[in-house]
Amino acid sequence: MKMLIQGQLEDAQGAGVIQVANPATGEVVDSVPKGTREDAKRAIDAASDAFKVWSEKPSIERSRVLLKIAELVRSSVEDLAATLTLEQGKPLGEARSEVNSFANTCEYYAGLIGRERGAHTQFSTGEGFFIVTKRPLGVVGAILPWNFPVSLMGWKLAPGLAAGNTFVVKPASTTPMTDIKIGTLLAKAGLTPGAVNVVTGPGAVVGEELLDNPKVAKIAFTGETATGRRIMEGSAKHIKRLTLELGGSDPMIVCDDADLALAVEGAAWGRFRNCGQSCTSVKRLFLFESIADEFIKAFAEKVKTIRVGNGMEKSTHMGPVHTEEQRAKVESMVEDAQNRGAKDLVKGGRPTGGGLEKGNFYTPTVLTGVGYDAQMAREECFGPALPIFVVKDLEEGIERANDTPYGLGSSVWTKDVERAYHAAERIQAGTTWVNSPPISRAEVPFGGFKQSGFGRELGIEGLDHYYETKSIQVLEYGKGKKWAFPIS
Repeated sequence: MKMLIQGQLEDAQGAGVIQVANPATGEVVDSVPKGTREDAKRAIDAASDAFKVWSEKPSIERSRVLLKIAELVRSSVEDLAATLTLEQGKPLGEARSEVNSFANTCEYYAGLIGRERGAHTQFSTGEGFFIVTKRPLGVVGAILPWNFPVSLMGWKLAPGLAAGNTFVVKPASTTPMTDIKIGTLLAKAGLTPGAVNVVTGPGAVVGEELLDNPKVAKIAFTGETATGRRIMEGSAKHIKRLTLELGGSDPMIVCDDADLALAVEGAAWGRFRNCGQSCTSVKRLFLFESIADEFIKAFAEKVKTIRVGNGMEKSTHMGPVHTEEQRAKVESMVEDAQNRGAKDLVKGGRPTGGGLEKGNFYTPTVLTGVGYDAQMAREECFGPALPIFVVKDLEEGIERANDTPYGLGSSVWTKDVERAYHAAERIQAGTTWVNSPPISRAEVPFGGFKQSGFGRELGIEGLDHYYETKSIQVLEYGKGKKWAFPIS
């Protein structure tokens, strides 16, 4: 498979390739070019040239292109979903949902184009007026993660293209294939050649060129907080605009009046979807004392029904951890918690038999009695292991929920509207779901507090982050005082 520059599939200027492996089997699925800085420069130049054309397109034309992109993606959903499962590992049903999410986002922003409103306002002195307009930024470097490489590509491309920007996309090296396939559909939709380029290669090479190159006006990044810090540092030289969606350690609080059956389902969905590898996965579960025993029993029974296997098999509920390195991190956090006194409610580990030993599988793990000093209580656990904590009331739940450097998502489960609003106002997170697992919707802004990043994706706010605001001040002839220098 080749990368995409100026609408053409190309090899890298160097001879290197990156092999893409199936995390369920360990087998190599395909390979992509190992891009160089020169490849990234060519893509940036192509995007810069395309910007002069794409940014001047009438808004109705940009809207039509986004709608056509959505149509083409939907018509290819089975092929794209299968490719995504092969390279990422998630079950085929989840992969289909992710591909459709890309299309949904394109349709949402196609509907917003041309509906933005500026301002035309008189000066308070009556001497004239000012106009506020919006202009696209230019070339955007979109750096994508491996956990949701398709939907998060859409979160960046759709609002950015709607606003008139152009892109160089750097996919994760372990999940580049579906993004390349989507890239090839864009030209068929009428997108200006070079408006979206997909360059594969190491972050230390392609990513660094995006940071260093003055033609790149903005970086949109989703990934680890440590990498986000590096991007902030590298962007300082040219004062690039940034949107950073970083790590999270999302709390879920279950109150004593919650619908426990619904909350059990929400916790299972929120923790084990995508093998627990979501930025907004439920990563810390807080239960009121009075319902803890009942909830824990029902939750354990639910988790034990989760079938782990190859994502291509219809019977699979949860696929593998994406990489061996990631699995080892999860194992280390579980062991750390156990060493500090945690008990196995649902004992997980590496399964064997049926070929599962060939992949990066790790079965669902649930721990009780986890100390607040444990790694999985203090850091982000990116995998299918969940610690349960017991709290006496909502105030303690909120205090514990906020005891983290992260602030991405959160949820509270209660039938009491006042309780729900009280918690939502006080939990330090960019989103709080009430009686719902973490489901992102195109019309709702998404982003984090604290070390979970800044800026917003999705919603009208997501579109705003791809514009510069320009003010035009007009002084009417014959009004105001006579201007003279020196000022007296």
